[in-house]
Amino acid sequence: MPLIRESIVTTADRHGRIHIAPLGLIAEGNDWIIAPFRPSVTLDNLMEVPFATASHTDDVRVFAGALTGRKDWPTTASDTVPVPRLANALSHAELAVTEVRDDPQRPRFRCRIARLVSHKPFEGFNRAQAAVLEAAILVSRLHLLPREKIERELGYLSSAIDKTAGPREAEAWGWLTDKVHAHFKG
Repeated sequence: MPLIRESIVTTADRHGRIHIAPLGLIAEGNDWIIAPFRPSVTLDNLMEVPFATASHTDDVRVFAGALTGRKDWPTTASDTVPVPRLANALSHAELAVTEVRDDPQRPRFRCRIARLVSHKPFEGFNRAQAAVLEAAILVSRLHLLPREKIERELGYLSSAIDKTAGPREAEAWGWLTDKVHAHFKG
């Protein structure tokens, strides 16, 4: 299995409108692969402007927020690519697309790292932060996974929230569980 790093990926269209999305970047040698599902804004943007930033943050609300319609997170300019990064990133990578491999479901954009910057130390995730990340992945696949699997995994993850969540993790968890409930209601 490849190494996958959960990141907040920022892309921009040709008019400079940015899009923030949580994506697992796939390690491939010294490069990273961005593999957005069809259809997606990330895919469209990468086709128009072949650059991205991958921000690494310990604020799991950004992951949950991007999946639940809360996409207005502060950004700041990058140094070498025309796409901003998260302002509160602990670190970020500025990425330039070097190859596109088409696929009917998930095209793959091979990216070289144009610049890698560390802003603040990463002190690690607590269990609640890890649970929010896992729940965010489930929410991103609501249309693909059976209800029983989603409910079973959220039930398991809720223990970590109950025991170790701070206010940010609790807020993010609420956004995600609200999205799941709305999905199964509607």
